[in-house]
Formats: sequence, structure tokens, C-alpha cells
Amino acid sequence: MSAPARDRRAVRGRVVRTGFVSFRFAERAVVVGLALLAALVGLSLVTMTSGDFELTVSEVVRSLIGHGDGASDFIVLTLRLPRLVTGVLVGAALAVSGGILQSLSGNPLASPDIIGFTQGAATGAILVIVLVDGSMVQVGAGALVGGVATAVVVYLLAFKRGVQGFRLILIGIGVSFIMLSLNKYLITRASLTDAIAAQAWQVGGLNGRGWDHVQVVGVAVAVLLPLALYFGRRLALMEMGDATAKGLGVDSERTRLVLIAISVGLAAVATAAAGPVSFLALAAPQLARRLTGSAGAGLVPTALMGALLLVAGDFAVQRLFSPAQLPVGIATGALGGLYLVWLLAHEWRRGIAR
Repeated sequence: MSAPARDRRAVRGRVVRTGFVSFRFAERAVVVGLALLAALVGLSLVTMTSGDFELTVSEVVRSLIGHGDGASDFIVLTLRLPRLVTGVLVGAALAVSGGILQSLSGNPLASPDIIGFTQGAATGAILVIVLVDGSMVQVGAGALVGGVATAVVVYLLAFKRGVQGFRLILIGIGVSFIMLSLNKYLITRASLTDAIAAQAWQVGGLNGRGWDHVQVVGVAVAVLLPLALYFGRRLALMEMGDATAKGLGVDSERTRLVLIAISVGLAAVATAAAGPVSFLALAAPQLARRLTGSAGAGLVPTALMGALLLVAGDFAVQRLFSPAQLPVGIATGALGGLYLVWLLAHEWRRGIAR
């Protein structure tokens, strides 16, 4: 698609004026967002009511408002709801993180798990698990430090009169493999108990997630997601090119640095809460773009798509492989690998056509 056509797609939508304030929104994006939200709510109800101990919707609602019986309260409030909320928050965080990186780089292959941010966060978390047997808060802090440190290394190595998307991806892939090797080395040096815990966590999943996981990722999403939405307009302008963005008053390099920091933070806390769930950050933004027909980032539909994909994947592995408790990272890895093959073939055909 040519740059002028892409720009027309980015600004297409309805303008609404209220007094001295006017804003533009894309009708199709709103419809898609509402449809994704409805699908997420419906799937959440199915998740909360089905399982080895089936409940009705009214029983779930009574437990949520504090009028359920002991058995229902335990199933809903202790087992199912924390897992569901963690999945929603982690899926949204990873999807928005990937959406930001793909918009900044102009490349659909850019995502925190491809360019090393997720593996760096995993390294920080594994260090905490192996060395100090830390709590969830400590694991989250370790993941954040590891993700930020890796992002700084990738950014500095990729910086050459600015950061170019293709260079960022190539260097990030190399750093990702280095961090993956380091993670495996750390596991081999750990005790058997710590090694099993770290390896199980590294697959990525929602098994056994509780309210402590919700608190860590919830606070981060509550802080970082509004910041991502605030910078969303600048992100759309930067997709037109640094020269155009600067002409419209956007400090491209500073904005890029802030958005990368937001992306790293979201990916790090999501990794701390659920492990390195693979390929979700790669696929969710592109699926959201195709549904909305938008050339812009569309962070709200992207967040809803990520949450829906992770909750759906977790529901699928629970029901298809019951009574075994398989981590959802296995499902996202398998489907994400197929998506990556399709994406590479699609981009190759586009290159041939040009």
C-alpha cells in the first residue's frame, strides 16, 4: 500500500464536535471493539461456569456480589476469577506492547518476544526464582529490571542516527537468542526444585494464578495502558515517518523512547505474571488491524483482541486436555508458529509483487 493511501486510511472516520472540543473516531473500529468486548464477556461467563464443578450464571453472580455459598465462593473467587482476570490483563498488556513495537518499527514481525524483551524479562525473573526463591512481587521486579536492561541494550545497539525498524528487529532477534541461552544455563545451575519451577514458569501459563498475580499486573496495566493510549495519537503520526511527525510538532526520538519504555514495562509485568507467553504479542495487533481495517495502531481493539485470544487459548487447553493442566503457552506457541509461517510467506509474496 502506498504512503498516501495508508495515510488516508489512518485518518478515515467520523468527526464529533462537542463545544470547543472535537475528536475523530473510526466507526468500524468502534463496532469491532464492541464485538470483541462482547465476545470476551461471553467467553468469561462460560469460563466461570464450566469445569469439573459446574455453576450457573446466577451462582457466579451471587458469589461475585458476596452472597454465594462456601463451595461456590471458593470455586469462583479463589480458583477461577483470579486466573481469568490475570489472563485478561496479561493478554491486553502483551498485545498493546506488540502493537506499539509494530507501529514504531513499521514491521509486523516486531514484538517483545521476537526482539528479546520478553526473554530479558524472563532472565530477570528466573534469577529471582533461582537465587532467592522470591515472592510474586520480587519476581515481578526482577522481570521488570531484566526487560528494561535488555531493551536498553537492544536500543543502544540499534541506534545509529536514530532507530530503524529493520535494524531493531535483527539486533533484537540476536539478543533474544543470547538471553534464551542464558535462561537455559541458569536452569541447569539451579537446584532440582528451583529448576522445575523455573522451567514450568518459562513455558508460560495461567495455572495456579492467584490474586497476588492480579495485583502485580493490574497495577502496571492501570498505569501504563492509559499512557499508551495518551501517546496513541503521536504513534499514528509517527507511522507517517519521522519527517512528517516532526513537521507536525512531534519529537520523534523522545516519543519513540517513551513508547518503547511503555512497551517494555507492559511486556515485563505480563511475563512476570504468566511467564513468557509466546506469539500473542505478534499476532494480536495484526488481527486487530485486519478486523478494524485501520492503518493506525488501534490500541483499544488490540488490547481486547489480546485478552480474548489468551482467555480463549486457556479455555481451550483446559477443556481439550482435561484433566491435565497444560499451560496456555503451549497452545499460543503452536498457533503462533503457524501464524508466523503464514506472515513470512505473506510478506515474501508482497515483496515479489512489488
